[in-house]
Amino acid sequence: MKKILKLPLAIKIFIALILGIIAGILLQGHSEIAENYIKPFGTIFLNLLKFIVVPIVLFSIMSGIISMRDIKKVGSIGIKAVIYYFCTTAIAIVIGLIGGNLFKGLFPVLDTGGLEYTPVENTSFMDTIVGIFPDNFFTPLVEANMLQVIVMAVFLGFAIILVGDKAKPAIKGIESLNSIFMKVMEMILGLSPIGVFCLIAPVVATNGPAIIGSLAIVLGCAYACYIAHMVIVYTTAVKTLGAMSPIKFFKEHMPAMVFAFSSSSSVGTLPINMEGCVKMGADKDIASFVLPLGATINMDGTAIHQGVCAIFIATCYGVDLDLKAMLTIVFTAILASIGTAGVPGASMVMLAMVLSSVGLPLEGIALVAGVDRVFDMGRTVVNITGDASCTVVVSNLERKKAARKLAKAKETGGKPTDSE
Repeated sequence: MKKILKLPLAIKIFIALILGIIAGILLQGHSEIAENYIKPFGTIFLNLLKFIVVPIVLFSIMSGIISMRDIKKVGSIGIKAVIYYFCTTAIAIVIGLIGGNLFKGLFPVLDTGGLEYTPVENTSFMDTIVGIFPDNFFTPLVEANMLQVIVMAVFLGFAIILVGDKAKPAIKGIESLNSIFMKVMEMILGLSPIGVFCLIAPVVATNGPAIIGSLAIVLGCAYACYIAHMVIVYTTAVKTLGAMSPIKFFKEHMPAMVFAFSSSSSVGTLPINMEGCVKMGADKDIASFVLPLGATINMDGTAIHQGVCAIFIATCYGVDLDLKAMLTIVFTAILASIGTAGVPGASMVMLAMVLSSVGLPLEGIALVAGVDRVFDMGRTVVNITGDASCTVVVSNLERKKAARKLAKAKETGGKPTDSE
């Protein structure tokens, strides 16, 4: 027992994942047991994560901005991160469409009669932009609106820098609160193996037959695209722009990947992802800013899912999507990803927007809704891996920028400037 307790957290989580899958298989046909008596403990664990995520995002971003003590540096990091996220999301949706078309001939032709799906109300792009900015201090914290929490943290962090010496007491308070919530996070993460077991077992018990049924090909297509995106895009980015061995990257990132697979929550995986990025050598202040931002706006795995599902649903309805329709899907998926929250099931909103943009019936979502959680497990892994790769890349680019400034200062005999 003592040896098990001393195992690294990643190993414990992996063991819990395997045991959860086995338990789920054994409980097939008795899924109500898993749903009623096992899943509630997983829900408790997710509730604890949701409880800690908002203060972690708020105070870690503020602490990261304050530690940089330079608004120009924060802007530089933010621009690099947003460009990286948008580029990888665009590549992701293209990979999803290519994969969907390659598997198109294997997709089953399903009976689309009697399908029902109640669409959520779509919001326009401008409404999404307006919704980023909070109109109340407490509402974003209570509702866990991560985009608004990030905006709050950025404004407060900038204000503290601009106030100067008068803000020293606030700086100490923020740093203390950040340390306290990080310690609470460590306590909650210690329960990860139990949470993983209780989350994965009901999924397998409930969806097991569906996984090996008529939708297995669609799931296989999506997961093939997930893997291709991580292997091709993230490996290349980490090696060329991040100056890091992809083997080291994935080794340190594995605990976050395993947790994301079982929890299906980008935001919930944020604390583990942050810890892994720091271990692999990324700057802590950059990780504190880039990762929460990515957990909110970077949805590469979700974008892949949109492409595959759009092709699948179109095939079921006998519709052939032309190049114009596919380009529309690309742009819609990129814009929709900005407002897609990093929580389980949010991709259904995004998929409804994508289908509407090319005239496909929203009822088609019912075709994939039954196994959405299985899609979600893989796409969440892609999402959080993209966040980590961005952190590594931006950290390396900022170090190179600082080195160039220092070299230039030595040549001129002056001090480093922000001219670059």
